[in-house]
Amino acid sequence: MDILDKADLVIVGAGFYGATIAERAANEHGLKVVIVERRGHIGGNAYSETDPDTGIEVHRYGPHIFHTPNDAVWSYLNRFTSFTDYTHRPFSVFRGQAYSLPINLATICQFFRRQLSPDEARALIAGQAAEMAGREPDNLEEKAISLIGRPLYEAFIRGYTKKQWQTDPRDLPASIISRLPVRYTFDNRYFSDPHQGMPLSGYTAIFDRMLDHENIHVLLDCDWFELRDSIPRAVPTVYTGPIDAYFGFSEGRLGWRTCDFSRSVVATGDYQGTAMMNYADEETAHTRIVEYRHFHPERDYPVDRSVIVHEYARSAGAGDEPYYPIDTLADKALYLRYRALADREPNVHFGGRLGTYRYLDMHQAIGAALKEWERLRTSEFAHGRKAPA
Repeated sequence: MDILDKADLVIVGAGFYGATIAERAANEHGLKVVIVERRGHIGGNAYSETDPDTGIEVHRYGPHIFHTPNDAVWSYLNRFTSFTDYTHRPFSVFRGQAYSLPINLATICQFFRRQLSPDEARALIAGQAAEMAGREPDNLEEKAISLIGRPLYEAFIRGYTKKQWQTDPRDLPASIISRLPVRYTFDNRYFSDPHQGMPLSGYTAIFDRMLDHENIHVLLDCDWFELRDSIPRAVPTVYTGPIDAYFGFSEGRLGWRTCDFSRSVVATGDYQGTAMMNYADEETAHTRIVEYRHFHPERDYPVDRSVIVHEYARSAGAGDEPYYPIDTLADKALYLRYRALADREPNVHFGGRLGTYRYLDMHQAIGAALKEWERLRTSEFAHGRKAPA
């Protein structure tokens, strides 16, 4: 393919990691970049689109709320979008009652049906976690109880976790829950990062602007594995696909969780009063319902229709979209074997969520990409495959 012959840099995947490196390479260093994307759109899992029945912006691969403590990432992304002042405040339903998340003083007072001061709430939770005193947690259940006590664990963590992982929490490693935030104030913001909001014109518009450069060419609906032999060996490649797929699953398949989404249009202008409602009861099959209109209350959406999406979690099969790395001890060992192979692969740089087998929030993917570009700029292009125009 002629366009690949002229490329200075090939990037596999048009999500935030790949798009950030492409934008920097083209704008900062004048490189000719080709992005190979297997899907029919840019944006990776952050891709957003307009629902044809309501005009409401929805996120095809699940809800994305931007937040970051990183000033450099925030400054960088604000080159391509403005943000609303949206603040994420989800809720969780347990036995027919809605509670504020993350667990905060309002949640605790409501759950235990009494007014508590911060000190009283701390003492209450510490007493309920005392059954784990002096013991090292052996599994997720014991770890959660050591952090928030048994009553809150049973209400908000046990059923939800069992649905999310399709495994009893007693059979899951404690490492899955490194910490469970409990706020002893009435602050019900899900994220405490100083920078957060929703992109004013949506997520896809960010990628349109990032990749709007004459030196950036995006090949959609293209399988990189079918093109790889036509890429000159001297051309560096940034690969953001699954690392095990790159090596033909020679060492085995890494474990992932996936989600199924059931979208429907309801005949009301407000179905649940908030963007995200979790369902902690084990008996409820879905993990949460997302109502997308609430991410953009400033928009003129219809008053008689709304889009809701039920989410269901399960293990990812060979043809599923991988979302969350399972990251068991066996997975960690398997990834290290692939990482050793990747380190010996000439002119290929592995990155992103799939390429490094770790969950990355959007801001983390952008931050990692900016660092990787600096490394590429000073190593691969230090003497200038292309000089800035």
